[in-house]
Amino acid sequence: MNLTKAVWSAYYVDLSPEEMVDEFSKAGYFATEFSDEHGADLLKRAKENNLTPKEVGESFRKYAESKGVYFPQGHLYLNVDLCSDEAKEVLTPWLELFVSLGIKAAVLHPSCSRTDLNEEEKFNRWVEVLTYLTDKLEGSEMSIALENIGGVPKIGTLLSILDAVNSEHLGICLDTGHLNLAKARGTADCNQYEFIKRAGDKLIALHIADNDDSRDQHLLPFSIGRVDFKGVMKALKEINYNGLFNFEIPGERRAPLKLRKAKLDYISAVFDTLVNEEFFEN
Repeated sequence: MNLTKAVWSAYYVDLSPEEMVDEFSKAGYFATEFSDEHGADLLKRAKENNLTPKEVGESFRKYAESKGVYFPQGHLYLNVDLCSDEAKEVLTPWLELFVSLGIKAAVLHPSCSRTDLNEEEKFNRWVEVLTYLTDKLEGSEMSIALENIGGVPKIGTLLSILDAVNSEHLGICLDTGHLNLAKARGTADCNQYEFIKRAGDKLIALHIADNDDSRDQHLLPFSIGRVDFKGVMKALKEINYNGLFNFEIPGERRAPLKLRKAKLDYISAVFDTLVNEEFFEN
């Protein structure tokens, strides 16, 4: 198991993409999940300057690399409805941008708000859209990572989608907070340890967050939350997960910029504790 410490880029949602890179670099964080918010910033920049997403992405990637920062993971548009008629058109420029940023795992919510579709029809629509999107990734090093969210909390469903699409450019993102809520509400089909073990080498992205079962609070471990992080770490070791250990923690950014900068030292200490085998093997 070889894990890379990261905090998703919207920890600095109030900063420009370049300012965000500067702050992480100064704090010794050289990898991050590129957020939906910063992705929207770059796509807006492309439109305003009559540039392609690829051109804007390559320019920004050069800037980040000059600071030693890279983006192994990114989050595609949060509010896209994967069952909508517009999903393919909406996500295509995001894929172009993310490929140009060097992102390897692009997290996507398998959402569907259409009430006119039954469960089988929803599933078939997901497969259709994801097949289209993964076909566009042929020849690239990027894969889409389907996240377990409220509408699709089960690892069994995610694995069924992967089987139906049958693409090397599709994997899974575990959000530990989402799974904790689903387990408490009886809508999950396994716990944290079992989810990771069943996902196996299909697990290509992580959202590490905690909550107290009441709502999606997006907190750091070792506070009021109830996520079984010993189970998480034990399973990651057993499947030999080698990737970004990404804290997605908007519940921790409700502080002035100065305090958020200081909190990064604490986040590093949390990471060091979690990855220490003495924590999860005892």
